[in-house]
Amino acid sequence: MKAIQQLHTAARPLVLALGAAGVAALIAGCSDATGKAADAAAAPAGPPVSAAAVVEKPVAETQEFSGRLEAVDRVEIRPRVSGFITAVNFKPGAEVKKGDVLFVIDQRPYQAEYDRAEAAAKSARAKADLAKIELARAERLLGDKAIAQREYDERAAGLKELDATARAAEAQADSARLNLTYTRVTSPIDGRVSKAEITLGNLVDASAVLTSVVSLDRIYASFDGDEETYLRVSGQAHGGQAVAVKVGLVNEEGFPHEGKLEFVDNQLDTRTGSVRMRATFDNKDRSMAPGLFARVQIGGGAEKNAILITDRAVGTDQSRKFVFVVDKEGKAEYRAVTLGPVVDGLRVVRTGLKPGEKIVVNGLQRVRPGAPITANTVPMVASAGTSPVAKDGAKLAMAESK
Repeated sequence: MKAIQQLHTAARPLVLALGAAGVAALIAGCSDATGKAADAAAAPAGPPVSAAAVVEKPVAETQEFSGRLEAVDRVEIRPRVSGFITAVNFKPGAEVKKGDVLFVIDQRPYQAEYDRAEAAAKSARAKADLAKIELARAERLLGDKAIAQREYDERAAGLKELDATARAAEAQADSARLNLTYTRVTSPIDGRVSKAEITLGNLVDASAVLTSVVSLDRIYASFDGDEETYLRVSGQAHGGQAVAVKVGLVNEEGFPHEGKLEFVDNQLDTRTGSVRMRATFDNKDRSMAPGLFARVQIGGGAEKNAILITDRAVGTDQSRKFVFVVDKEGKAEYRAVTLGPVVDGLRVVRTGLKPGEKIVVNGLQRVRPGAPITANTVPMVASAGTSPVAKDGAKLAMAESK
């Protein structure tokens, strides 16, 4: 019994030592697992976003504005004499030539008036011719002293009076003839006619608008430019130099119609900070009509290198514009930028970015300044589709990703 107690006494330190070693190992294992978990939690993966390399390319800056097409010539057709409409000689919306008869007003009363005035003019002229013959006879008699000077003077005065009466009658006949021609209402220009506002059989006077005609061969695009554009192109326009202007309609891609700046107003509107401008375009294909909405792009200035990005990458912080740049550590860096116009679907950046930098172009709402992000490199695509500039940007982004 005593031997057994001695054995238990000798084994107890060994058991305690083994137990202590096991506890230490267990604590060490837990600590190692906890450390790894802490390290994993300390460096979490950032939210997935799309990033693209900014594009640097020589471009000629342009500005885009909204405008309206206007006819170079627009005429309201009004009658110059009153009467009943007896004929309408055009189809609504048809093209007409200068001098084409559009309406005919009842000619009978004006024809009768012209005939009467012409007869009166001929009668007055005949009397004046007779007085002239009698004055020539009196002149010979006066030379022979067969009549008194007083009689000769009376005949001379009578001739002048009859000649004046004849000229007045001829003027009335010309007026009557002019009124007769006014019964044929003609187009004063080449163009497209509207519909007949007053139809056959109606009584009209000079206050009535019968229809309208607009020219077609050339057309205006009027728009309000901003102060920066005015300072850039006004000198060229006022100096007679050509300033390129392009126009695109609602159903067209880009700006397929090319023209030139024709007019820049002499002052800016102080309420809006804009200035009225107008460009002229050829319209031989009749694709543009007055009143249509137009997207206007105005150029001017030499090409220079510019930083270009898509508008999708730009955020707004109160009055400032910003982008998120992907730094070397894979974190999002807040960067304020100054923007310029859109060129080929990409926005010009004046300050804030450098060539070769990557910016977040998709997933902007998931990014926080200084936070890590998981950036997937994509091409820099224009806002309204892929343009030549965007293709160059795609090449840059692909090269950098490699």
